[in-house]
Amino acid sequence: MSASPINLSPDLGRLVAEGFELEIVAGHLVIRNVPFVDGTRQIRRGALISELKLAGNVAQRPATHVIMFAGGIACDKNGRELVQINQKQRQIIDKDLTVECTFSSKPPDGYANYYEKVTVYVAMIVSEAQAIDPNARAETWRVIASDNPDAVFNYIDNASSRAGITAATRRLQLSHIAIVGLGGTGSYVLDLIAKTPVRKLHLFDGDKYGQHNAFRSPGAPSIDELRAIPYKVDYWKGIYSRIHRGIEAHPFHIDAASIEHLRGMDFVFLCADAGSAKLAIIEQLEALGTPFADTGMGLDLVDEQIQGVLTVTTSTKDRRDHVRRRVSFDGDGHENLYTRNIQVADLNALNAALAVVRFKKHFGFYTDFGHEYFTAYTVDGNAIANEER
Repeated sequence: MSASPINLSPDLGRLVAEGFELEIVAGHLVIRNVPFVDGTRQIRRGALISELKLAGNVAQRPATHVIMFAGGIACDKNGRELVQINQKQRQIIDKDLTVECTFSSKPPDGYANYYEKVTVYVAMIVSEAQAIDPNARAETWRVIASDNPDAVFNYIDNASSRAGITAATRRLQLSHIAIVGLGGTGSYVLDLIAKTPVRKLHLFDGDKYGQHNAFRSPGAPSIDELRAIPYKVDYWKGIYSRIHRGIEAHPFHIDAASIEHLRGMDFVFLCADAGSAKLAIIEQLEALGTPFADTGMGLDLVDEQIQGVLTVTTSTKDRRDHVRRRVSFDGDGHENLYTRNIQVADLNALNAALAVVRFKKHFGFYTDFGHEYFTAYTVDGNAIANEER
């Protein structure tokens, strides 16, 4: 899986996170929509262009302090050409990108990275425009689509770069993750996992998305969407494919007949109701050596108040022996509309979050000192117990 230099380079990611419009064109770093003053004292928009030195798709220290400019000749607030211009000569970088001039402003030790280089030149040019219009800014916050056809996301993940956690996020660059059951908890698991750089997300559920599902899952479907009665997996693929390119919908239940579809998964979330099929799934995952997390929700109505426990049971090649003591296999594995099956959106979301946190611990995104394999959250008392360490 290849990644864009913007995703891999902290300095480029920081520019995106601060609202600059970045592109990589013909091996050059381009910052679009930079406001500048022209010779008639009018504010226009141009582009800064820098050579881009890469190693392993990661930006290195800039090779030169010089930067190019396209869109016109930048001037000061009085319409005089900036003194930092060292050359006025047209140069074609790409069919839609022609350099008009170059700037030279060299610090004693050069520029340490592209963030420093770009922001110095932006400040130099934009400050003159702001003397005329204080609202002139190069930080446009335009949505930047991914130009990498092999990218997981439709647009660049600048949340990781903004927070400085790009290296940790790369630990989640897995090949295949499965979510078995797209009800309340499973749909919230998808909401969280769709923001990770997993290559393929496989959704398994043979049920349709009904009106009651709208009240215990993410988002807000329209009446027309509910009237269409789509399969859950198709509905959720339609929603989350807006951000993630690798979602695959499988409109059937996983059971003994279809269990082979879980072969090759890096991790599996079991979010289906308890049932005999779950035992067969777990036995297969154990045989394949696949790590998984089972989510459980046991809620009751007592004196018109809800009480109960949420559980997350994790199983990896390092620890399997606790699963049959912790996971329920009772029932037929499907909702019975004539018996109570209490689910509440906030608890579904919490159950999913606990499972995803455990998943991220397993792959090294979070620190994991406790190595717990069973977590239980009790509604009454707001207590979390971590066991099977």
